[in-house]
Amino acid sequence: MRAAERAVAEPCAAGRTGGRRPAPDPEALAVAIRAGSRTALARAITLVESRRAEDEVLAEALLDRLLPFTGAAQRVGITGVPGVGKSTFVDALGSYLTGRGHRLAVLAVDPSSTRTGGSILADKTRMARLAVDPAAFVRPSPSSGTLGGVARMTRETMLLCEAAGFDVVIVETVGVGQSETVVADMVDVFVALMLPGAGDELQGIKKGLVELADLVVINKADGAMRTAAAQAARHYADALRIIEPTSPIWRPPVLTASALTGEGVERVWAEIERHRALLEASGERAARRRVQQLRWFESLLEDRLRELLRRDRKIAPLLPALEAAVAEGRIVAPAAVRRLLEAAGFARPETHPGGGRRQARPASG
Repeated sequence: MRAAERAVAEPCAAGRTGGRRPAPDPEALAVAIRAGSRTALARAITLVESRRAEDEVLAEALLDRLLPFTGAAQRVGITGVPGVGKSTFVDALGSYLTGRGHRLAVLAVDPSSTRTGGSILADKTRMARLAVDPAAFVRPSPSSGTLGGVARMTRETMLLCEAAGFDVVIVETVGVGQSETVVADMVDVFVALMLPGAGDELQGIKKGLVELADLVVINKADGAMRTAAAQAARHYADALRIIEPTSPIWRPPVLTASALTGEGVERVWAEIERHRALLEASGERAARRRVQQLRWFESLLEDRLRELLRRDRKIAPLLPALEAAVAEGRIVAPAAVRRLLEAAGFARPETHPGGGRRQARPASG
C-alpha cells in the first residue's frame, strides 16, 4: 500500500474498533489527495458533505490547503428532461474523454425523497463503462431535498476532484424544479439534453432549460428517431434565435447525438472546447467564475445565518408558532421575520421625525 493510502486507511481501521472513526488530519488528507489516493478523495467528500460542526471545521481546513491546486478543470453541467438518458449520455461522453487521455470526475446527483431522505443512487449502474474506468471517478451524492436536487456540498466536492488531478468535472443533475439554475451557476458550460419528438420544444422552453443552456443536444438521435431528432434540432434552433443568449460572444448551437451509438458525442465535446476557447480569450470565463464564487459565498452565508437562528435558544421556541401563523395568514411574513430578528437581538433601522433612518438599539431580552 502506498504511503498516501496508509495515511488514510490506518485511522479508518483504528476507528472500526471503537465507534466513530478518528478525525482525519487535513494536512495528511490533502497530501494523499494530491498523490492520487481515491480512498482519501472519497473520505474527503464524505467530510465536506457532513453536517457535524467538528467536520465542517476540518473540511474548511482541508479545502484551504487544496485551494491553490483547483480551478484548472473544465466544469460541465448536464441536465435534461426526464427520460432523456442523462446518465447514459454522460457514460458515452465520459468514455470518449478518458479514451483521449482526460481524467474525469462525475458528480451524479441523485433524487432523494423529501419525506424519507432516501436516495436511489443508481447512476453507477447506468454508467457501466465509467464505473470500471481507472481514469474516471463517479460519485453519486444524495440531494437530501436541497434546492433543485443539487447536493449541498457539490461545489466543495468539485474543488476536491480538481485538486486530485481530474481535468474534467461533470455535474449531472436530476433536471427538475430549479436545479438547472443551481447547476448553471457552478459550471463553465451548461448542456441541456432534449428528447426528439413533437411537443418537447415548448416543454423545454417552459422549463427554462433552453434559456440557460450554452449547448442544446437532442439525444437518442438514432434508428427510427433520427428524423424526429433532426426536426427537433431545427425547432430549437429557431427558438434560440428569439432568446437572448447568456453571452454576447456565444450563441448556443443545437446538435443531435446518440448516447447508444456514440454518434455525435465527439462533436458535442468539440463545441464545449470551442466555448471554452472563446470565453477564455475574451476574459468572460474568468469573470463568470468570479461571479459564481460570490454567489457561492452569499448562498453559504444565508444558509449559515438561517441555521444559527434556528439553533438560537431565543428563536427556536418562537419558530413553530410564527411559521403556523404565516401559513394560516394570521401574520404577514415581513412582520414574522422582524419579530424573530428582534428576539435574536439584531438591531433594526427606525424612522425618526426627520424622515431619515437611525440605527435602533439592539432589542433586549
